[in-house]
Amino acid sequence: MKQITIVGSGVMGKGIAYAGAVSGFKVVLNDLTDEILARAKKDIEELLDSSFLGGFLKEENYKSAKMNLVYESNLEVAAKEADLVIEAVLEKIELKIEVFQKLDHICKPETVLATNTSTMSPTEIGAQTSRPGKVVAMHFFNPVHKMKLIEVVRGLETSDETVEFVKGIAESLRKEAIEVNEFPGFVTSRMNCLIGNEAMNLLMEGVASAKDIDKAMKLGLNHPMGPLELADLVGLDTRLRNMEYLYATLGEKYRPCPLIVNYVKAGRLGKKSGKGFYEYT
Repeated sequence: MKQITIVGSGVMGKGIAYAGAVSGFKVVLNDLTDEILARAKKDIEELLDSSFLGGFLKEENYKSAKMNLVYESNLEVAAKEADLVIEAVLEKIELKIEVFQKLDHICKPETVLATNTSTMSPTEIGAQTSRPGKVVAMHFFNPVHKMKLIEVVRGLETSDETVEFVKGIAESLRKEAIEVNEFPGFVTSRMNCLIGNEAMNLLMEGVASAKDIDKAMKLGLNHPMGPLELADLVGLDTRLRNMEYLYATLGEKYRPCPLIVNYVKAGRLGKKSGKGFYEYT
């Protein structure tokens, strides 16, 4: 394993790029324009700087991580020599399939193609390529540099070799991997979406304030973050897309709370927009 290419430089793409670079991999981060990548580079280098100054990275590791990172807006250049490509674009199945079809033509035959989806089907995505056995989901968690888990989700045609390969990568990234057989929402997204949606219903019904709902879950059930805080961090538009997909595939219990629908319509997307269930300055 020499090179990891990441397609998409949003919150998750940047986090995966950081994790790969500090773990010693050459990482090529791809997005649509050089301007988008320039912003991603700034954010990643700020995280590297703060990790170094905070004593979490040794100087040698800090310097090598910066050298390991390449920013490339041409997908063909970014992916043609990759051993592993991780897609981290929006949670829209049509967009993911389009990316995978392009990668299938660009990448070496032995390259493994992974999606960072939190809910969608690696079987469906892999079926649109000539290498379904080498398509898998690697579901990272936000913030990637702190969260220890990767869900490795096996599609119907995913080979044992591919699963073991990405488990090995997870170990190299200092993460713990669990193996999941594909079903909508996997393990964590199904549970998270139910908890988060019920928290939104509690807020909408006036049972308690957002702050007190989150405090109840943290102090009463030992959750590290409250469900409304977490939804703001993930992005309410992203969470709504996940809920809509689970509602379509798993039924009524995943019907999105009307409150999140209205928040997204109003542009209250959480931390990234400055306002969601909380306000951010």
